[in-house]
Amino acid sequence: MSELINKALKTATETKDIIFGDDVNKEAGALFARLYPDQKVLVVADENTYGAVGDTVVASLREAGVEFADEPYIFPGTPTLYGDYVNVSKLREVIRPYENTVVMSLGAGTLNDIAKLASGELGREYINVCTAASVDGFCSFGASISKDGFKITRNCPAPAGLVMDIQTMMEAPYRLTATGYGDLIEKIPAGADWILSDELGIEPIDDYVWSLVQGPLMDSLGDPEAVRNCEHDAIAKLGEGQVMSGLAMQAHQSSRPASGAGHQFSHVWEMEGHGLDWEPPLSHGNKVGVGTVASLAIWEEFLKLTEADFDAERAVAAMKTPEEVEANVRATLIPTIAEEAVKHSVGKLLPEDQLRERIALLKEKWPTIKARCEAQIIPAQQAWDMLKTAGAPYHPEMLKIDWDRFRETHYKAQMIRPRYTVLDVLMDLGLYDDVVARLFSPEGFWGRHPHPDAE
Repeated sequence: MSELINKALKTATETKDIIFGDDVNKEAGALFARLYPDQKVLVVADENTYGAVGDTVVASLREAGVEFADEPYIFPGTPTLYGDYVNVSKLREVIRPYENTVVMSLGAGTLNDIAKLASGELGREYINVCTAASVDGFCSFGASISKDGFKITRNCPAPAGLVMDIQTMMEAPYRLTATGYGDLIEKIPAGADWILSDELGIEPIDDYVWSLVQGPLMDSLGDPEAVRNCEHDAIAKLGEGQVMSGLAMQAHQSSRPASGAGHQFSHVWEMEGHGLDWEPPLSHGNKVGVGTVASLAIWEEFLKLTEADFDAERAVAAMKTPEEVEANVRATLIPTIAEEAVKHSVGKLLPEDQLRERIALLKEKWPTIKARCEAQIIPAQQAWDMLKTAGAPYHPEMLKIDWDRFRETHYKAQMIRPRYTVLDVLMDLGLYDDVVARLFSPEGFWGRHPHPDAE
């Protein structure tokens, strides 16, 4: 196992064991027997994931002397299994009658999340055998599940055990690897969002948790061409970065180490149900990749500012009342999103005296903030190029998001979460409208990149 993963595992609160490396699916049975010597197993897969690793995993369980509660429960392979609460409920009721039984799910993000939440709702642990390097949430608490057409993260424990075989990830359908790359690259601007929050005294950085994500990050992302070619070392590094990100979220008991404004673009589209009716459904990581480019473009504009731009009088003049903010949120977002977003948007408002204090602190700390964040981010163009090389979406048109909707998402993304990001500091300053206008002007980043083939 990777030294980085081994180190991080020691401080995990829920995950007890990880097997990462070559030809390790055959060790799944031994892992189960170590963790649950007196319990039965129920293998859960879909037809595709069972075809990839099922026979090897079942054979390893039999060899380890593990008792089976029943034959494997296998979801259909087509249409593509989706992380919908209907499937969670279905699996939960399949599991419920089996006493002293632990699920071993075989799959990538979707099956992992379904098994995670179904087991969590029954107060049971579970183990996952990864079949693709598709997400950063394998080891995180919480499952990204759609209910009534809207996808949000629902609380539940992380897996007790994880098996991640490099060859299996190399052989996975490449669209899954591309979405994993898109999910991971957002950690770059997410780190800058956390630095900003740390410097302003809003949410301090935990140095250890920070190191789990940011330490291996650029190594994991650094060779997108090798990722696209499914080369062994590149896929291993990508998978390692994803595991570390999940363990960091687990250690911090928050997604802050791995999720910033770029994820909020994706969350908007997910909660609006965009791409849920596609086959296969539009993936989380594909949306996150485009959100990453958008976030980095905003960061570039923010870092062009000087202390002279931090004008408290202008900010106070631009302040909205809670009633005005609520009305704007409700006019902008669909009703199922707006109710929760009102709480977050109003909750982020500061009284005038506190807003003045925040802007004074920003002005005082600007040299440090600017230096730290410039060292953290990469240019939006570089992220565009990396995603393009990796074969992942990098432009909203590639997600069938039209220009007006994309521009509007810049505002919606600021409304939906309480987490402080670059979107919020620009809103505090009364400069967000100006920044968005610049980004979409002929000279701005998106003005220069109106189509996916724009260089």
